[in-house]
Amino acid sequence: MNTKENKEASIISFDKSCVEMREKKTVYQGFFDMTTYRFRHRLFSGGWSDEISRELFERGHAAAVLPYDPITDSVVLVEQFRIGAHIANCQPWQLEIVAGIIDTDESPEEVAQREAIEEAGIDVSDFQSISRYLSSAGGTSEVLSVFVGRVDSSKAKGIHGVPEEGEDIRVHVVSRQEAYAWVESGKIENAATIIALQWLQLNVARLQQQWGEL
Repeated sequence: MNTKENKEASIISFDKSCVEMREKKTVYQGFFDMTTYRFRHRLFSGGWSDEISRELFERGHAAAVLPYDPITDSVVLVEQFRIGAHIANCQPWQLEIVAGIIDTDESPEEVAQREAIEEAGIDVSDFQSISRYLSSAGGTSEVLSVFVGRVDSSKAKGIHGVPEEGEDIRVHVVSRQEAYAWVESGKIENAATIIALQWLQLNVARLQQQWGEL
């Protein structure tokens, strides 16, 4: 059997019968939830796994948008304190794209638009999807939808956020080239931001041409 056939043979065609859920128990409920799942699943070699118990961090899903100005070839980034980064010995004030958690009655695009106003004081238009990915599938159920959107970067300035939610957010307008250099140097450590800026670097010519015709 060749390598391609080996790879294809190892893939399980998923349906609900491939996973047997035995128990779901909420062990913590607060700003975020922690749930314990007991389950077993089909094995690549055939048959079933032993019963597995895993704790899963759950906070729903999220949306993020990279505000891009095609006229000045610049992006809008936000900077805020992140306790996870501090505990991990990374830069506590992280440079990120706009992002927020999706409420049950909102679309990802609506969340991205709302967060752009709250976090950066800007209106974003002409949303285009970049990616939809699992932030850390081994430990959380969160799915993040990432977009790029058109913005007038001259209106992006100041400090924003919702004080009642403990937000203290500073806005940065950065050239696309400098922002991508920050990705390459490791100055930007946030996954959604890295993904969005890499996508922009690959698609900027098409995006400028498309938005230049609007």
